[in-house]
Parts: sequence; structure tokens; C-alpha cells
Amino acid sequence: MKGLDLGTMDDRYEEGVQQDASLKAVALRVMASRRMDREKSRNNFLHKNMSMKSKSSTSSIPKLEFKRVQIVGSNGYEIDGDTKIACELLNSSLAQRDKYMSIGPSRPEEGHITESEMKVDTDETAAAINASEFREEDFIVDEYGEYHPRLPPPKYDPFHIDNIPVTNHLMICQRGIYSAVNSNEHCDASLNNIPSVNEYFADLKKLMRVVGSGPCVSLSYKRLQLLEAKFNLHIMLNSDAELLLQKRVPHRDFYNIRKVDTHVHHSACMNQKHLLRFIKKKLKTSPNEIVSFRDGLFMTLTEVFESLRMTAYDLSVDTLDMHADNTFHRFDRFNLKYNPAGQSRLREIFLKTDNLIGGEFLAEVTHEVISDLAESKYSMVEWRLSIYGRQMSEWDKLARWFYVNRLAHFNVRWMIQVPRLYGIYKKTGEVDCFQDMIDRIFKPLFEVTIDPESNLPLHIFLKTIVGFDSVDDESKLEPIQIRPDEHIPSPGEWDNIENPPYSYWSYFLWANITSLNSLRASKGFNTFEFRPHCGEAGDIEHMAAAFLVSDKINHGIQLRKSPVLQYLFYLRQIGIAMSPLSNNRLFLDYSKNPFPKYFAQGMNVSLSTDDPLLLHYTKDALLEEYSAAVQVWKLSAVDQCEIARNSVLQSGFEPRFKKHFIGETYAQSGAAGNTISKSNVPDIRLAFRHESLQSELEFVKSGGIDLPIGS
Repeated sequence: MKGLDLGTMDDRYEEGVQQDASLKAVALRVMASRRMDREKSRNNFLHKNMSMKSKSSTSSIPKLEFKRVQIVGSNGYEIDGDTKIACELLNSSLAQRDKYMSIGPSRPEEGHITESEMKVDTDETAAAINASEFREEDFIVDEYGEYHPRLPPPKYDPFHIDNIPVTNHLMICQRGIYSAVNSNEHCDASLNNIPSVNEYFADLKKLMRVVGSGPCVSLSYKRLQLLEAKFNLHIMLNSDAELLLQKRVPHRDFYNIRKVDTHVHHSACMNQKHLLRFIKKKLKTSPNEIVSFRDGLFMTLTEVFESLRMTAYDLSVDTLDMHADNTFHRFDRFNLKYNPAGQSRLREIFLKTDNLIGGEFLAEVTHEVISDLAESKYSMVEWRLSIYGRQMSEWDKLARWFYVNRLAHFNVRWMIQVPRLYGIYKKTGEVDCFQDMIDRIFKPLFEVTIDPESNLPLHIFLKTIVGFDSVDDESKLEPIQIRPDEHIPSPGEWDNIENPPYSYWSYFLWANITSLNSLRASKGFNTFEFRPHCGEAGDIEHMAAAFLVSDKINHGIQLRKSPVLQYLFYLRQIGIAMSPLSNNRLFLDYSKNPFPKYFAQGMNVSLSTDDPLLLHYTKDALLEEYSAAVQVWKLSAVDQCEIARNSVLQSGFEPRFKKHFIGETYAQSGAAGNTISKSNVPDIRLAFRHESLQSELEFVKSGGIDLPIGS
């Protein structure tokens, strides 16, 4: 064993100490430099107050640099007569929609919020910005290295009391349209500037002429093809730059950006396995609970299953048989799939709000689904509940179910769907004329808006509602066609056994919603949108009616058959909540779905689930919908995030929530309205979409001249 050289060891030790000291000094300098950079960034942020100010206007933002595709050389080109005619007709159609959309207050709009909610938000925001100690975890860093305060989510408490006094309004109904005016004013529904039903059908007839115009069809088709080609070229030139901008954003990816399921029916909001587990749990924990009244006898849950010759052990997903198989072009079979094990009694017990147990089981399973949503954090929903118009007590029963079970949640907003089933109710004697349905749908809403204390549960329930839907099988033939040059019966005169056409339904739903919005806005209450099922099947006229009076629509796959309406929907960026997996089971094969074309052309489209109980397999049905679309249509990460951002914009979530979800300036168009640290959508993509839309609007407005971008 060799002897130890102590001198050499001392030299090595001193050398190591010097190296450690040197490394420590370097580390300290690096840490100090980083701290100074963070302090400088924070000070700049506090000085400019970037998070609290909106960008003043799009024009004040410097032009975003990316590779553009432009059409040049149009100045000396003579525009042909067909193009001029088509542009003139398109302009007139756009003006028609603007006329209807400008009536009434903005929608959806949030009503009063409590002082405590406002105070908490303000205090926590101020604490985040003015903290004496700068903590990096309290801030979000964007792709440019700028620090923005991580603000707390908005508070949501619709159960608070408003203390809004009763107003001296007089409720009237003229020509099927409800309105409320001060008792000292002249009672006239025209105070809301709502066009008459004759004017509406005259406008619809004019629009249908434009839709069938040869020059308009040719021009619209070419412009849509051009938009799709421009998007494909944009992707070829800028996809790498978009992806790089996404990668620069810390923390965000597709999984933790907000996504809203803007079209889902509440009674089918869970998957089959979830419902199966719930039914088995109830058979185990509540076997003796009385749940049904049949043939003069009250029956417990166990007795109901014994009468069906079933036990908990027998139940399986296959036994429930609720997946939408063999339903293509059979809407009747699709609706029957809502019956567990093919039994309407089980649907009444487990999936109805109005039953012998007051909708107790449906409320419980709803809370379980809400817990899943809260756990996922980033998935939001807008569930639809039905008001049929058969009884005046429907609103009261539904509101009490909501109120008693406390079904409001940060991640959830509600919508009301009105099934277009007048013909069935007329045959069964539940209504005498169409006016009966109008009364039962809208009269309780006007009454509770005038006097909230008359029905407090309904008043609170309305705070959580963001819009109305209109649903039924659009593929049914409409035997009665309405012509504006003939007498159009009022709802009180419509005692025909046949169902009114889609366009008639649309007008009276829109007119009453608009009138109701005027009253509610005058009292500081929230307002509602009209977002019907439209274009899933049926006649082109359905989409023409929706273009005039609908804020947004669901499905819209029939737009592919009308280039003019498709182009008009693009020019006005009307939101379309599409459900390709649902369409695949009912009306259109997945491979033929127009969603990827709509998206490439720049239409305002989002993905939604429609009926998870009948279509999906996992507890995150919306993610399942995105996953299928990504795989089949090869959508990129940027595409997914853009679609998710569209869903937030289309939703009825209140503006303060949208600011929290996708940025303070979300209401502005293009890159000026984008906050990539929240949306994960690169500014390049939204700048391209905005410039393409402005280019098309200028083209139509100028009569067919393609102007260079920014000219």
C-alpha cells in the first residue's frame, strides 16, 4: 500500500475549494441576473399595467409578420356583370341579418352580481399585482417573456338575492308576441321594433331568391374554394412558426386550455357505464324507495325491476342497449335509445326531472358528472333541459328541481330546448292552438321577470340559463308552406292539426326571446340567445330562417348543399356547434362530414358531443370527440386549440369568465383579441383568419375587387 502524499492532497483540496467558490460565484451572478430580469419585467408590467388595459384598437397594433398569400393585379381588371350582381345580392342579405340581430339588447349578457363577488375579485387582483414580494408562481409568463398576474377565477353564485324591486309593468300578448310595458305607456308590441310575421316571411322569401341565384351560387362557391386554398397555403408556409410560438408558452397545451361543450342534452350527459354503475348502486342502497305509480299501485325500485324480470346482476352495458346502433336516417329509433333496456319506465325513473321522486336520481347522477367536470377543471358544458309547452306548471317544476338540488356550478351553464311537437299535443288534446304553447313557454318568464319574488326558484334558475334551443327531427316533411303574399295565421288562429313549419317556429321563438331580453335588460337581468338545431337534415329554408334570426346554430351540415348560405354564414361568422360522431349515427358518414372544410375555410365552428350516453365511451366525452376528429382529419395542435377557443367564444359563459378563460381582450378580432398564454393559439393563426375575413368582406362590399391586405 502506497504512502499518502499529504502535500498533494492539500493542494488538491485548495484547488477544489477555489473551484467550488468560483462555481458558487457564477451561480450567484446568474441568479442575481435572473432576479434583475424578473424585477425589470415586473416593473415594466406594473408600469404599463398590461393585464388591466385592453389593446385600444386593432389599428394601433403593429402588423404581425408572417408569410402571407395575397391576390394582386385586380386594379385594371374589369369586373363582369354576374360578379357585380352577386355582390349586390350578398350585401342585401347581410343587411337583412343585421336588421334582425340589431333588435333588442346584446345577448347573452350577465345580470347583477353581488358586491361581495366584485370585492373579492378586485381585492385578489390588487393583491396579485401590488404584492411587495414578487413571487414567480403568482404570474404567468407569455411567449415574449412578459409577466402577467395569475388572477383568481371569477366567483359564481347565482343563488344570491338581487333585492331588485317589483316594477309596474303591464304584460300583454299581441299577434303571438309577449311584451311588457310600463302601465302609463301605450301597449304596443312594436315598442320593441320587432318586424311583423309578414315582414319576416317577405325577407325570408327574398333571401331564398338570393340563395337560388345562379351568379351568387357561382361566386360563393369560388370564394369558399379560394378560402380553403389560402388556408392550405398558409399552413404550408407558417405551420412551423405557429408550432414554435406554441412551444414558447409555458404550462399550456391542449389538455389545460378551456373547452366548452356547447351542444349536449342533459339527460344524456353521462356515458353508459356511468349510468349502469348508478342504477346498480341505487338497487343496492335504495331498493325499497317508492319510485313509480303504475296501474293504481305504488312500486319500489326493486318491484319495478322484478316486474321487468331483471336484477342488478343481469344489468350490463349490453342489457341497457343505449348505444345508437342501427339508427341511420331513423330519428325515431335514435330517440328510443334513451330508454334503458328499452323500458320507458326506467327512463322516467332515472332520466326525468318530473317524476314521482321529483327527479332525485337524475339530480344525483348530475352531481356526479359535475364532480368529474370539476376534477378535469378545463372542460365546461352547456346542458339542455326541455320545456314542452304542454302545461303552465312546467317552468315551476323544472326550476324547483334545479333549486332544491343546487345544480349551479362554475363549469356548467344551462339552455332550454323547445321540442317542436305541436302536432302531437294537438292530437292528444293537450293544446287547442299554437298560442297555447307560446303562453306556456313564455308567460311564466315575463311574470317572474316583472316580479322575481313571485317565483324565487325560477328567478334564480333563469340566471344560469344562457339561451334557447329548438329541437326535433328536421327530416320530417312540412305539409304546410307559408307564403308572404297570403294570409299568415297568428298563433291564436293556428288550430290546424299539422305542425307549423320550421320558419314559423323560428320567428315566434326569436320574437318572444327578443322581447323578453328587452324587459330583462331594462331591469339588469341576464339575457338569452337563440341557438336552434338547424341544418342537421331537412330543407335549405331552415338554414335561411336561422341566418335571419338565430345567434348561432347546432349541426349545420346541410350548409354544404348551399354555397350561398355557407358563404353568408362565413361572412357573419355565425357560430356552428358541430357533432360529427352524432351525425355519423344519424344522417352523414364521418368521412363525409364537412367539418374539416368548414374549418379550413374559416367558418366559426366548434366540436360538441350532443348525446354522450348514446355515442361515447369515456367520462370525458368532449375529449373523445376531439380525439376522433384529430385522428381522422389530421388536425394539428394549433387547430385543436383554435377550435377550443371557438367553443369558448360561441358559449354563453359570461364575459368575465371568457376573460379568465381566453384573455382580457377576447372580444376584439384577430391577434388583438388573443392571449396565447391562455388560449395557446398563436397570433399568426388569428391574424390570418382576421385578414382573410376582412378581405372577403371588402371584396363583397366593393362589388368584386380583390384588394391587397392592409390597403
